[in-house]
Amino acid sequence: MATVGAHAGKSVLLIGPGFIGWNVLELLVKDQYDVTAFTRSKEHAAKLTETGAKNVVLGSLDDKQLIGDEVTKHDIVLHIASADHAASAEAVLDGVQRRAEKGQSTIYIHTSGTSVIGDAEARGKKSSKVYHDSKPEEINALPDKAPHRQIDLGILDVQKKLGAKAKMAIVMPPLIYGYNDKHGRLSIQIPTLTRFALKHGFAGYVGEGDAVWSQIHVKDLARGYRMILHQLESTPADSPELLENPYYFCECAGDQEASWKEMAALIGHALHEQGKIADPTPRQIDTKLYGDIFGPDFTEAVMGLNSRSRAERLRALGWKPVEKSWQQSFVMDELPVILKEDNSKFAGYGAAVAS
Repeated sequence: MATVGAHAGKSVLLIGPGFIGWNVLELLVKDQYDVTAFTRSKEHAAKLTETGAKNVVLGSLDDKQLIGDEVTKHDIVLHIASADHAASAEAVLDGVQRRAEKGQSTIYIHTSGTSVIGDAEARGKKSSKVYHDSKPEEINALPDKAPHRQIDLGILDVQKKLGAKAKMAIVMPPLIYGYNDKHGRLSIQIPTLTRFALKHGFAGYVGEGDAVWSQIHVKDLARGYRMILHQLESTPADSPELLENPYYFCECAGDQEASWKEMAALIGHALHEQGKIADPTPRQIDTKLYGDIFGPDFTEAVMGLNSRSRAERLRALGWKPVEKSWQQSFVMDELPVILKEDNSKFAGYGAAVAS
């Protein structure tokens, strides 16, 4: 692995310095990269500058021309804002191709998610199917209509077109948990289920609740991004390792996988201990209440499927998860924050869920 000084002065465009990206930004600054953060919020821009971002560009993901122009100015681009925003991904690819036309190579790391491997066949039940990022043929065989897949395919098309003129990677995080007290930001799925429980008086799960998702702490995930970047920098652009397999998973060890029913059980137990609900026993959520989770169209897709992945490529590079387990993180870090919220008007989570 390269030393910190080896990265000094390299220019990085970080699109989406939010829950995941802010943690990545901290690591890149520590490595002495020159980071430009792309964000839509002036208030957040000030915090990113305090973190060490050399520049901050204000804009939205729909600003295709602005994003494309910014890409042309940077050696490295990380898109961590959304797995499903086609316009911004297209803008990045446009900028990468414009650089290639000038003989400039670019490293592009895009964020997808493991919803793409969601197993609908075993809906509500635990599946034995586990995907490995060391076996790209498993991922390449996924249907084109799978979540995130259309954008991923667009990246693969440009990668094939450019070949060694650009280095590209697609990171596929699983269910993300964890908390950075310097940022004050929570993840999505487990906090949403906790707010639901506070509102309705019970901890719930969807369907039979036995579907299983791999998980990762946000800080371990950020370290994964950094290691992938270092690997791309040190690997020749014409290496089959890059050209034939752009995929990277990032998950805790298999024994940290949890079913949605197990997550609900911990939520119920913790809230009962805090005197917030009368009965800690988790139970199935009626479909009529899906509006208070991820909506009638997405709740079963987010919480009813299996998504089991193994980060064999990162582990081969020496990466390993070192942060708290999802259980420890929830009880020690996330629950105290949620209990301070005003959840009286909670009405589910309406934004896109990246994983």
